[in-house]
Amino acid sequence: MDKGKRFGAAVFCMMLVCMASWAAAEEQSLEQASNDPTASLLSVALTNQYSGDYHRLNGASGNVLQLRFTYPFQAFGLNNIFRATVPMVTESPSGKNGLSDVTVFDLVTFNEPWGRWGVGLVGLLPVATDEALGAEQFAIGPAAGFVARQSKLLYGVFSQNVFSVAGDDDREEVNASIVQPILNYSLPAKWSVGLSEMNLTYDWEKNDWTSLPLGLKVGKLVKISGHPVTFTFTGEYDFQDDYVGPEWTVNLTVKFLFPL
Repeated sequence: MDKGKRFGAAVFCMMLVCMASWAAAEEQSLEQASNDPTASLLSVALTNQYSGDYHRLNGASGNVLQLRFTYPFQAFGLNNIFRATVPMVTESPSGKNGLSDVTVFDLVTFNEPWGRWGVGLVGLLPVATDEALGAEQFAIGPAAGFVARQSKLLYGVFSQNVFSVAGDDDREEVNASIVQPILNYSLPAKWSVGLSEMNLTYDWEKNDWTSLPLGLKVGKLVKISGHPVTFTFTGEYDFQDDYVGPEWTVNLTVKFLFPL
């Protein structure tokens, strides 16, 4: 499939993602907003991701310390959400460690009675400090998603699509679509449970799903010296074992929230 068809397929999928309407939602709580990728909430999150085993690499393990910065702003009268994800590899099957490729996106969001939807652009920046830690490809593409709210329930879909536009000719191009289902339920005392950040990944170069994880999370919103902070623990298992990748992963996230 050529790039034009891939891009068209990605745009079509995102149009389907955004075509949703539900009953009127209640005002979003801070705990719920912290689990919503479309929420206009300034935050800084630090996540430790440990993978204890890898498909097709017996005995391998890995660890990534990830910094994620989310900044909402307005431009031309529209609500925007800028997000940057910076992964630092501290352990890898290759034995290398250092900075991996950075992912950034800008999402324009629109509020609806049932929740919120958004469209924008996502980019992969080839800034890895070692070739084994990154793709050595600059990739960009469309992003879109929606999140609906019904009382304590939050649900939706978020899609990111990246396609190589420049990079090392000796490396495989990055042409992939990532679909993240969103499901979260608020419990008493600021606890919450739901799906983990399951990035279902379709590789257009391989014409196959290269990652099919299933995971759960539990979170708690607390205040430290009057400042809201969420602690989240997640566990995931990837059922796609045809390719090299983490078999199971556990994450611990500390997210500092700054309500505007």
